[in-house]
Amino acid sequence: MAITTKKQNKTTEEAAVVKNGKILEGTVVKAAMKDTATVEVESYVKHPKYKKYMRQSKKFLVHDEGNTAQVGDKVSIRETRPISKRKHFILVKSGERSSQTV
Repeated sequence: MAITTKKQNKTTEEAAVVKNGKILEGTVVKAAMKDTATVEVESYVKHPKYKKYMRQSKKFLVHDEGNTAQVGDKVSIRETRPISKRKHFILVKSGERSSQTV
């Protein structure tokens, strides 16, 4: 990795990391707002004392231009600049559609 001083710009590798952000996969649980969907992302974490893996979930507000996502869809979301107070992810791609209605 290149060494930079305070006056120099970030290297191309660092800029790419900031530009792309985190990519997460989850399920749409709510899509009733205009240009916004709520996506629940599940992860597995190991309990520090009991060493058992637990399922943990977190909900994110996602910018969905054109309201393409529907409840139950498997989607990929990407971190971006803050769009509103709680919305800092955008919908990258919509995966498979759910056959059952919730």
